[in-house]
Amino acid sequence: MIRSRICEQLGIEKPIFQGGMAWIADAKLAAAVSNAGGLGIISAMNADVEYVAGQIDLIHQLTDQPFGINVMLMSPHVKEVAQLLAEKRVPVITTGAGSCTQYIELWKDSKVIPVVASVAMAKSAQRAGAAAVIAEGQESGGHIGELTTMALVPQVCDAVTIPVLAAGGIADGRGMAAAMMLGAEGIQMGTRFLVAEECGVHPVYKEMVLKASDISTIVTGRRFQASSCRGIKNKFSRNFAKIEYDPATTAEDVAQLGAGALRKAAVEGNKDEGSFLAGQISGMVNTQMSAKAIVDEVYNDCERILRGASQWVK
Repeated sequence: MIRSRICEQLGIEKPIFQGGMAWIADAKLAAAVSNAGGLGIISAMNADVEYVAGQIDLIHQLTDQPFGINVMLMSPHVKEVAQLLAEKRVPVITTGAGSCTQYIELWKDSKVIPVVASVAMAKSAQRAGAAAVIAEGQESGGHIGELTTMALVPQVCDAVTIPVLAAGGIADGRGMAAAMMLGAEGIQMGTRFLVAEECGVHPVYKEMVLKASDISTIVTGRRFQASSCRGIKNKFSRNFAKIEYDPATTAEDVAQLGAGALRKAAVEGNKDEGSFLAGQISGMVNTQMSAKAIVDEVYNDCERILRGASQWVK
């Protein structure tokens, strides 16, 4: 049995988080992951208070296990959503796209776990009172930092005393075992859960992930690093990459290029105009299964691998 501090802190059986993917991670998917023993996470994305409140009410109907809400700190509704989560005493709050330090005191009844892309961010989160951090490497889908998971995770583990979860490029038990050998006490996966049976993303999105190879993703927005983003290659992403390096293109132009593109992918399944965010491990994701089957497979394979690691020591 694999147990870590994160299991004890959150009251979960297995140290596996499901990523808070905008337009994708809803109450149905999150409940399925939580019921499987991991931690399901609902994305608050850019949604208003009414949407988030409705999702919280729904997940309470679907599970009695701990769950989380992911807060995008650049959302125009972030202050109202932050207050709602405090009032609802949501068990776990993960954050991205900014610093959560100003909300730590407000969320004192929740376990706050920021996603970080550097040692400095991890240290800042610990000083502010975060319960743990998720160190996410650039192999992940969506907005990314500069460091790879292999380089980032051990440095963050050395820099803080709170639990560290690894994310980015993890889709199976091998990845989880490797992350734990780097010092992580759990993992977060996003791309793998895109094809979970309970995931309500558009079927076209699932098909693109299932058909992806090892070289199917592209990073756009690197010219203006604050908006670097990884997704599957298609007409939209190739056109984006072409336009962003036009000398006349500004950071504002790049931001406008991506407006609404994720919704077109996740909700509408628009192959040409959608932004199909996914990680580099998309090429390893080739089978649809239930969230429980995913969690069990990753957890059990990780345990088997860790138990067999002594074969390398003679």
